[in-house]
Amino acid sequence: MNMINFLFDIDGTLTPPRQKIPRDFRDSFGCWAVAQQDRGNKVFFVTGSDRDKTVEQVGLPLWRAVDGSYQCCGNQLYKRGRLIKESRWRMSVRLHLDLMIIVEKSTWFGGAKKNIEERIGMVNVTTIGRAATKKQRAAYYEWDKVAGERKKIVETLSRRYPRLECSIGGEISVDIYPKGKNKSQILDDITGRTVFFGDKCDKDGNDYHISHKSGLYHHVKDWQETKKILETVYG
Repeated sequence: MNMINFLFDIDGTLTPPRQKIPRDFRDSFGCWAVAQQDRGNKVFFVTGSDRDKTVEQVGLPLWRAVDGSYQCCGNQLYKRGRLIKESRWRMSVRLHLDLMIIVEKSTWFGGAKKNIEERIGMVNVTTIGRAATKKQRAAYYEWDKVAGERKKIVETLSRRYPRLECSIGGEISVDIYPKGKNKSQILDDITGRTVFFGDKCDKDGNDYHISHKSGLYHHVKDWQETKKILETVYG
């Protein structure tokens, strides 16, 4: 049987959004990953988050145990805790100013601090702010389903900056990166079959490109669904 590369988004796929992986799932996922590696398969994380956030969510032992962790939509790769490669890109002054205007014009009424965060090879912007509480995040997520604020931000930036890609990430944010530097770029590093798990596989989501270019993908609604699929299909 050919080797399988299992690729996992983090937020909303292995963990509740912006929270730690539940302990029982962390332990069972770790055992599952080791079993897959013993069979000659590989397990990777592929997330829009940076190293520190990922380690905070899944824990350092699990983060080091997988075959590799692609951070910042694949613009940074760690293996066994060691930085292997990264690609740098900085946003222009014009883009930064445009993002400031977009954030200030937001009709969101939650009152949390605004945030434009530059990561390795990408920018993450949220009108509610990364310091928002769990309750505020949930409220914004439900509000955005109706208001479509993040979808409008993606559409506006895509028109203004044709050389950039924009996608919805997590519960509250939008990811921005140079065209082609989405999560699917990691597929250039990987040989063999791929199976991707993600919760943002719709067209405007940051899992869209990698899911539709992978050999097989599972569009999950939460970590519980991921757990069930691993137990019933890939146990």
